[in-house]
Amino acid sequence: MAQNTIAKYKMIVIGGSAGSLNIVLKIVAALPVTTYLSVVIIMHRKNDNESVLSNLLSARTNLIVKEVEDKEDIAGGCIYLAPADYHLLLENKNMFCLDISEKVHHSRPSIDVTFESVAEVIGDKAVAVLLSGANADGADGLHKIKQAGGYTIVQDPASAEVGYMPQQAIDQMQPDKILNGDDIGDFIKQLLS
Repeated sequence: MAQNTIAKYKMIVIGGSAGSLNIVLKIVAALPVTTYLSVVIIMHRKNDNESVLSNLLSARTNLIVKEVEDKEDIAGGCIYLAPADYHLLLENKNMFCLDISEKVHHSRPSIDVTFESVAEVIGDKAVAVLLSGANADGADGLHKIKQAGGYTIVQDPASAEVGYMPQQAIDQMQPDKILNGDDIGDFIKQLLS
């Protein structure tokens, strides 16, 4: 069973905005340390707190945590953060690229931009998670990941600090799972085991 799961999922991609930080920290703490899985986190944030977020995440995991640099190779066993003020895309299955095109849903990085790129490049080998937030960013991209065969998880809007973003995804599609924010980390761990 574990071999099938290892072959099945290669990337977990997590999008969040207002009110999502505590849930992201809980998810990161629950993730198993593996060499085959990459984790990508896209959060709407200001340009001045990049090291603070990296440090917060690093304190809760044994996985390597780093901000993505343009043309960086994608490695397993790492948590990659979309840098503030850049869209994060997958150039191919092995490399990231950064983009400074216009904001999407008033956001750069945009969750939709990354999710859509993951849908195109990783497809059914992705697990995508959409968390608390105050705009509709992420709903379209999550739908594309689901259409590509990836596994989709949405935070229950009732458990979100700001339920608008997850509610937009639920209104647009039927995610594979809708979970209380506190349960997402453990669910992902079970999904991967």
